[in-house]
Amino acid sequence: MANNTGNNNNKNGKGNKGGNLRGILTLIAWALVLTVAFNYFSAYNRNTANKSTSHEIKYSEMIEMVEKNQVEEILFKDSTIYVTPVEGYVYTEEVTTGGKTEEKSYKQTEDTKLTLYTAYLSNSELLPLLKEHKVAYTGYYEAEMNPILLLMINYILPVIIMVGLFMLLMRLMSKSGGGGFGGLGSVGKSNAKVYMEKSTGVTFKDVAGQDEAKESLEEIIDFLHNPGRYTAIGAKLPKGALLVGSPGTGKTLLAKAVAGEAGVPFFSISGSGFVEMFVGVGASRVRDLFKEAAKVAPCIIFIDEIDAIGKTRDSRFGGGNDEREQTLNQLLAEMDGFDPGKGIIVLAATNRPEVLDKALLRPGRFDRRITVDRPNLAGRLATLQVHTRSIRLAEDVDLEKIAQATAGCVGADLANLVNEAALRAVRKGRKAVNQNDLLVSFELVIAGSEKKGTVITEEEKRIIAYHEVGHALVAAKQKHAQPVSKITIVPHTQGALGYTLHLPEEEKFLMSREDILAEIRTLLAGRSSEEIVCNTMTSGAANDIERATELARNLVARFGMCDEFDMMALGTVQSQYLDGGYSMTCAQETYAAADRETIKIIRQCHKEAREILTENRELLDKIAAYLLKKETITGQEMMAIIEGRDPETVDNYGATREDEPKLFRPSVPETIEAPAKHINIVSEPVPMPDFDKEEKPAEQPADEKPSKNEPPTEDTDEHKE
Repeated sequence: MANNTGNNNNKNGKGNKGGNLRGILTLIAWALVLTVAFNYFSAYNRNTANKSTSHEIKYSEMIEMVEKNQVEEILFKDSTIYVTPVEGYVYTEEVTTGGKTEEKSYKQTEDTKLTLYTAYLSNSELLPLLKEHKVAYTGYYEAEMNPILLLMINYILPVIIMVGLFMLLMRLMSKSGGGGFGGLGSVGKSNAKVYMEKSTGVTFKDVAGQDEAKESLEEIIDFLHNPGRYTAIGAKLPKGALLVGSPGTGKTLLAKAVAGEAGVPFFSISGSGFVEMFVGVGASRVRDLFKEAAKVAPCIIFIDEIDAIGKTRDSRFGGGNDEREQTLNQLLAEMDGFDPGKGIIVLAATNRPEVLDKALLRPGRFDRRITVDRPNLAGRLATLQVHTRSIRLAEDVDLEKIAQATAGCVGADLANLVNEAALRAVRKGRKAVNQNDLLVSFELVIAGSEKKGTVITEEEKRIIAYHEVGHALVAAKQKHAQPVSKITIVPHTQGALGYTLHLPEEEKFLMSREDILAEIRTLLAGRSSEEIVCNTMTSGAANDIERATELARNLVARFGMCDEFDMMALGTVQSQYLDGGYSMTCAQETYAAADRETIKIIRQCHKEAREILTENRELLDKIAAYLLKKETITGQEMMAIIEGRDPETVDNYGATREDEPKLFRPSVPETIEAPAKHINIVSEPVPMPDFDKEEKPAEQPADEKPSKNEPPTEDTDEHKE
């Protein structure tokens, strides 16, 4: 294979030399044409200018002017006599315009110079005549130039200058490119990153939580390793596979893992890398990409964010771009043209499969559509195990509880969670990550960091406490609601003055009507608690109202759980893997009726939430008082109060309570000092731990242990697209 590659490279080098020679000859030809044209027009302009200021007369007229003392000076040049009349002389000539002959006069003045010329005739009496009438005369001598030198000055030198300017201009335009003479032709070259052999540094052991996707790709890898097993039975390798999923699920990581497992060259390029400001560049880069891939086959071509060039060509759906359509047409032609037996696999990733052209998705191009979905409980646990291989974990760490708490998170979220936990452990001066670090990091991801300097009045603090306890108490009193894990009234950077954290007890993939209604009641319970206890309404329920309205509208328009419309779908989902929004596809009257049903559901849930809180007013006050005292409590502590037990004796969801000072001042102080004077991360300075130094077993704390897992290979891009 190395010999073949060398031969191909040699051939390619010869082709480049041929292309460079053609480029040079083209530049010289154009420069020569421009030079000839420039010289021609210059001579023409000189003749035109001369004709506009000079007039031809007869030789006899010149003699007559000399005899009448009307000549001031005479110049002999190139067999021509140039006559300068005296000041005040008027020359008259007949001009024919449109069949009419008119006389036109020209007068010699200081401002208007008049020159007359005639042919030189050999006349021995001319010079004595000029002397007699005291006419100044002179001759013009021009040394005869070498014809070769004259040719170089008039033609060769301008050609060299123009060629140099063209080369400089093209080099500046294609400075980022790499091919062609002086950069010529590099604009259309593919800028794909090539990873040879296993240089991607990623294998399937670095990808967790996507077992189904890996199983679909293992067949492609086996074909690249053992093509004879498939060709013997007549099977053909799939030409392409489309990876579809939400951002952060690990589509790009999977493509790199396929290349790492197969041990073949890996061409990686983004869809936007095909499109430039020049028309036709995208199609040229597609051709060049597949040409280069054919030289090193078997190989893998990975196109990330293929929706940048693969959008539908229907102008109604955002198509109609000529450059993008040319690029797409070339991609379709290349995928149809190459031999599947050569082992060129095209992988593509996108978050928007609904906008792709149908011709791109048909069998024969992208034969397989692999969904890279959000991981389930087992997938999240496996992902956390991968990301914590290089992290020192304490003995109290329970990754299964963390996996259960992070329902709906993608691989990128889990990677960020683990990293934030490690950073927090360092800030706290610990040498290992404990359970509380992981839980706090999870809350950091969903709610942001704590705003320790926020000043809240006692009345606002009381309203926030009853608001959050309202959420938690209504959730605890409903059968289908998710259990409460934590309640806090500490402000956070993402705008929340407090929040109630719900964690599911088990993995659920379906929501019943009762589940949705219970969620709506829980969301509306915060505002209901404000109305009952504080007899007011605040803006703190804005997000709760928005989420409750969205759930109620989905119940009516999407899920078919409304008696009024039965199982009629009133909307169409758009961007399934992005925001998940939908647009209404019904008549205006139906839309208005759907709004009325949504309002009816909201009012009924609001009423039921108020009833639950009214019936449990005593518990509401007890939990709120305990929350105002602690500022942050767990779901177990709340359940202990409901069941009549001491909340101080319960477990904190596997985490240990940290004795920390209050996170914010409960009321407005008399004097407010500059916050910069009191910035400190911990109460006492803690030296940076030395992780490189090996610890002895006797010196290791009892509640901490290093991770038993082996350090991983490079996985800095895990689960990141």
